[in-house]
Amino acid sequence: MAARALVAAVVLCVCAELQEARGSGGDAPHRRFEYKHSFKGPHLSRDGSIPFWVHTGSAIPSADQIRITPSLRSQKGSVWTKTPVSFEHWEAEVAFRVSGRGRTGADGLAIWFSAAQGLEGPVYGAADQWNGVGIFFDSFDNDGKKNNPAVIVVGNNGKLVYDHQNDGSTQALGTCLRDFRNKPYPVRARITYYKKTLTVLINNGFTPEKEDYEFCTKVDNMIIPPTGYFGISAATGGLADDHDVLSFLLFRLTEPGQELPPPEQEIPKEEQDKYQEEFQNFQLELDKKKEEFQKEHPDVQGQPLEDLYESVSDREFRQVFEGQNRIHMEIKQLNRQLAMILDEQRRYVSVITEEISKRGTQSGQAPSQELDTVISTQQEVLRNLDDLRNTVSASVKQLAVGQHENVGGLGSYETVQHFNDIKEHLHVVKRNIEHIIQKNTGPAEKPKCPELPPLPACLTMAHFVAVVVIQTLLFLVDLFLKCACKCFVCFSLNMWEKLGLFTLEDVNIFSLKVNKV
Repeated sequence: MAARALVAAVVLCVCAELQEARGSGGDAPHRRFEYKHSFKGPHLSRDGSIPFWVHTGSAIPSADQIRITPSLRSQKGSVWTKTPVSFEHWEAEVAFRVSGRGRTGADGLAIWFSAAQGLEGPVYGAADQWNGVGIFFDSFDNDGKKNNPAVIVVGNNGKLVYDHQNDGSTQALGTCLRDFRNKPYPVRARITYYKKTLTVLINNGFTPEKEDYEFCTKVDNMIIPPTGYFGISAATGGLADDHDVLSFLLFRLTEPGQELPPPEQEIPKEEQDKYQEEFQNFQLELDKKKEEFQKEHPDVQGQPLEDLYESVSDREFRQVFEGQNRIHMEIKQLNRQLAMILDEQRRYVSVITEEISKRGTQSGQAPSQELDTVISTQQEVLRNLDDLRNTVSASVKQLAVGQHENVGGLGSYETVQHFNDIKEHLHVVKRNIEHIIQKNTGPAEKPKCPELPPLPACLTMAHFVAVVVIQTLLFLVDLFLKCACKCFVCFSLNMWEKLGLFTLEDVNIFSLKVNKV
């Protein structure tokens, strides 16, 4: 009964995920930008400090970015918010670069949400035994398993010591392999904590498109402190990379239907009137300057009136590009949702496999009815994914036709290339699910290797010795007969020579022929 209930729960979850992927995914939460917990260039730092942030160690703020650690050995640095954050739901967008001369780098960069500021320590430049969550961009392979660079999510309750030797693999709540070093464009990470679920999306930095995110990992039932500090840290070891952070943008999320957070303290009425008066004075002064300039330079004509309006062809091109961009964004969103569904399906299959293996160990074999239910469920998931793939393929074909008709053809190659990548990802999803179905078929259906034929009997030692002895005797007898024959012929020739029947020259010629024989 427990296994049947588990299978039913899996079916409901998969159907819900598919409905979410086909639909709009529900109302999105309201986002509000929190400037007091963010930073971004230009004019990021003027006097060596960062507004609303504190930096320690080898961190070097500049006008456009913050270099957390330079490419020198054994460096540590970090930046942390000055005031704590008490948002129930939030989303952080981080843009950074990790660059170095070697093929491998060290040690990596970390994004933190912790109950206390871990200003300096052994974990990527921040303190160990933190209370919160850390998203680690690990670039050095400490365990030698060739699973780096990687993105690792590790939670801590303040008592856990980070496992450096195994790159945190024994403590990871979620991970994905992403190469974030030496990219042509900044790498971007979108970290969302919404309804106790932590989701990490990565932009690999291959294109200038800022919203080109790919699904990395998701952690359900993630418990973090209600109040904490955001931080970014980095460290170098025997190898060294430049770890540069270009921006950190924090958004407060509010569930649909809930009351929005109160706005910041409004400006008093007196200050508003003062600013309004200053603006009006500035506008009047600007108008006077314009009139004086036109009087002094009557030959200079302004912008032609027809240039202020777009032509019919420009409007058509703009509408085509906007439509293609919307289709492009929808397909990318569908790709991310399919990746999340595949991740959920893998976890469900692993849970079902463990449960069935336990029951099979206890009763001797798993019930065939439960196995059939699991297989039919997975086949239904495969059919639904095929429908989604066909829908995406039809959209891609329509978009390709529109691009061939487009005379300008701006950006068509990159768009088609991206759609081809999406189609390839969908084929990979299909192959993975087919592999799961084949893997979960009954053990009786698996092919067996043919039995080996019986080996022939080996030659005994007695037979071998007898054959060798007989062959040796035959060889000796043959050799003896040849020697005796030669001796007899030589003796006869000598006798015939003495009797005068042959000359000495005839005897020598005959002897040479006998020796050759």
